Amino acid sequence: MTYTAGIIGTGGIAGMGILGMHDEDVIGTEKIEASHAGGYEHADGIELVAVADIDEENLATFGDAWDLSPNQQYLGHEAMLAAEDLDVVSVCTPSYLHHQHTVDAARSAADPDVVWCEKPIASQVNEAEEMVAVCEETETELVINHSFRFTEKLQRLRDLVRKRDLLGDVKSVSTQYRMELMRNSTHVLDTLVYLLDTRAEQVSGYITGENEAVDSLDAMLDVDDAGGGGHVVMDDGSFVTVDCTIPRDVSSMTLNFIGTEGKLYMNNDDGVWQYWSLEDGEHVEKPLPGIDGAWTWEDDYRRSFANAAVHVQDILNGEQENLSPGTDATRSLEIIVGFYLSHYTGSTVDVPLAQPLRAVPITSW
Repeated sequence: MTYTAGIIGTGGIAGMGILGMHDEDVIGTEKIEASHAGGYEHADGIELVAVADIDEENLATFGDAWDLSPNQQYLGHEAMLAAEDLDVVSVCTPSYLHHQHTVDAARSAADPDVVWCEKPIASQVNEAEEMVAVCEETETELVINHSFRFTEKLQRLRDLVRKRDLLGDVKSVSTQYRMELMRNSTHVLDTLVYLLDTRAEQVSGYITGENEAVDSLDAMLDVDDAGGGGHVVMDDGSFVTVDCTIPRDVSSMTLNFIGTEGKLYMNNDDGVWQYWSLEDGEHVEKPLPGIDGAWTWEDDYRRSFANAAVHVQDILNGEQENLSPGTDATRSLEIIVGFYLSHYTGSTVDVPLAQPLRAVPITSW
């Protein structure tokens, strides 16, 4: 059977293209593969039948690019959710709107079985938790688009680390990525949570106050999101450092793991995987079993949307469990919010966050 999909929001990640990632002259004029619409086009069993936005011009541009007729374009998500019977709804709006749009979709007459929501899950922890609760209540599967979970290489690495004990007990992890924390750090922190199945216990953060998206992405909205980072003590005893303080053009997405049985270095921008097994007190470099080729942003990120849409289809078919649930995405959000709270209060923050702190919003795109 063919499932029906609708998208809330016509921004870059929905299918228009993003300034800084795509050439300006193709934005809104070409079908962008690394997008929700691109994912649906790849999945043989899902058809994109509707899109909603509050901007009529953006709606028309998106409709032209993705061959959606005017009667498939809705001014406001409420109109789309009231008029359409949808199997899956993509939420591609700014992160501070994810909560409302996800809850509205899950409780709507459209009655989707899956909500595929962009990362980060929300702008505050209590809203993320409500999204999870409402989706459970309505029997809607909430899939968060942390892209690397949908790549074969990272799925294989997770199996090696968690099931085959590749690294033993992980003691230390250091990560680096470009500013800002909500927009970018969510990728590295979710990768950490995905590989180690861990949760923060204590967070100490630093915020630079700088946001390059205002210039590089031509973003006009005033938001809280900024460069920063900090230290995290996880509930498995591992110690994590996060650095998202430097601009895109000089940064790399890197993760460096040190465990009792080996160490692993990953650099997404340079396409590097390096693994050393600890043998008789010495680290011996070895290939990662079952993982071929480089780990590159261009290859893995681009294909992740197609893989994610196929995964959504598998969920709809009852063939797979959710690889990227909202409960996991809330763990990475807790760390990011903790960084801000720590910086502005001058203190170490405990996780789970105390109830009043769960309502602190960190706005981003």
